[in-house]
Amino acid sequence: MSRRFTAGAVATVAALATVLVGPASSVGAAPTTSTEYTVVAEKGTSAAAAIAAIEAAGGTIVSRTDSVGMFQVRSDRADFASRVAAADALVGAARKQSIGRAPKIDRVEQENLLADAKSKGTTAAASSDRAGMDPLDDKLWGLSMVRSDQARQVEPGDRGVTVGVLDTGLDASNPDLAANFDWSLSRNFAPDLTDVDGPCEVAGCLDPVGTDDGGHGTHVAGTIGAAANGFGISGVAPNVTLVELKGGQDSGYFFLDPVVNSLVHAGDVGLDVVNMSFYVDPWLYNCTANPADSPEAQAEQQVIIEAMNRALNYAHDKGVTLVGALGNNHEDLGKPRTDFSSPDYGAPAYPRPIDNSTCWDLPAEGPHVIGVSALGPSGKKADFSNYGLEQISVSAPGGWFRDGYGTKSYRTDANMILSAYPLKVLQEEGSVDKNGNVVAAAKSFVFKECTKAGCGYYTYLQGTSMASPHAAGVASLIVSRFGVTDRAKGGLRMAPGQVEKQLYQTAAEHACPEPRLQSYTLEGRSAEFDALCEGDEEFNGFYGHGIVDAYAAVTTPM
Repeated sequence: MSRRFTAGAVATVAALATVLVGPASSVGAAPTTSTEYTVVAEKGTSAAAAIAAIEAAGGTIVSRTDSVGMFQVRSDRADFASRVAAADALVGAARKQSIGRAPKIDRVEQENLLADAKSKGTTAAASSDRAGMDPLDDKLWGLSMVRSDQARQVEPGDRGVTVGVLDTGLDASNPDLAANFDWSLSRNFAPDLTDVDGPCEVAGCLDPVGTDDGGHGTHVAGTIGAAANGFGISGVAPNVTLVELKGGQDSGYFFLDPVVNSLVHAGDVGLDVVNMSFYVDPWLYNCTANPADSPEAQAEQQVIIEAMNRALNYAHDKGVTLVGALGNNHEDLGKPRTDFSSPDYGAPAYPRPIDNSTCWDLPAEGPHVIGVSALGPSGKKADFSNYGLEQISVSAPGGWFRDGYGTKSYRTDANMILSAYPLKVLQEEGSVDKNGNVVAAAKSFVFKECTKAGCGYYTYLQGTSMASPHAAGVASLIVSRFGVTDRAKGGLRMAPGQVEKQLYQTAAEHACPEPRLQSYTLEGRSAEFDALCEGDEEFNGFYGHGIVDAYAAVTTPM
């Protein structure tokens, strides 16, 4: 997959390790009025030289991630950012604020809750062979579309294959997820922040591993690897191991340092696959020097670009296959429009014409990321899904509430993707009462399954966030089938380039629709949603190399 930029770890740092210095053991004492920043060192700068430059600029180091030359810093100097920008050893400083969020757990992902659904019918999976399937799997049309129901007869996944869910957390109390959850490798890198997440639930504000107060990560994890245990649902790869990488806040926002530290951890502990169903903001596109941006805004985006790309390169070089959602902005990523939404946190948004050669939607446009578009049950590109020859890799089921126009399935919950969801979040949304019972109004889109081990809850979402885990699941099946034993760390390992090649060559090719310029006006969308599919059957802007195919992936020789 072609990328327009390269980045690497700081070359002169001898030990590629993450050094996390908590607030209680920080170097020096920061004033109570201090501001937090993320500072990135220039390539080739030693950790010692970077620290000296930061301190000379008036900063106090809170934590370090030497693997990618990133530092968390406090400073009470109003001119700290400009002093950092002037330092030869440093790229710049970004004021610590929210820079990413799971793709819209609202108007896109929960469209069925905001729209007046015309029908509450169900869409059954197309499989006639129910062997190895769970009670709610008849609602998982996505499993049939990627042929996971057939693939598991050959390769259901290997326990030695680890899949990181870089997201808002993972609810390990759900019996479907508990069966495959790895407590020892999982980490929370994103403490609760009261200004965006509300009051902390626990002392110290660091939620325990195995919890998810956002819901997004749990849904993603269920699609990847819910156990095939005769209970609830099953995932694309029902026998692989799930690892929580909490890099997102409960509110859905993501900060730069938790995301980077999650990727570094994934590389250091040898995870096989990492799913990234989020996008970077407050800038929809991070640009190197957009003339519409102030010097401070430019510096922030340069730090984000450099740190994210170093982290992605680091994880890839350590053997991690990276899979990411293309985004829900219904645009061709190779031909971006004017950005009217940035910054979407901390300051008013303003128009920003986007230069495609110097602006990137991260991590989807980052190095080594397998970008996934979203399809509805008909196989059509969902109206909200990003696309385009430049960044797409493959396509996968992501759900589309408005699919099936002119049929009984149009605007039904079952057009979306059903997966696991935390009880707490459903109660906050009003779908489940205080006693854990699904309320009458939610019985068409929330399901409860109980066993002696406890109860699991499931609901529908849609988005490229739901498509990406289908692809991540297939990638983990490829490692399970063709990986080799890692004698040093145990489990199986496979080079990301080989995983990517097998994923692409076994994807089910799908030609562009006719007419190639697709209109979604019948589905109630404006002309802004019109999408032009370019390319041929082997590779095009809607489907990439094709729809991921689990069965072909594990039965086709490499």
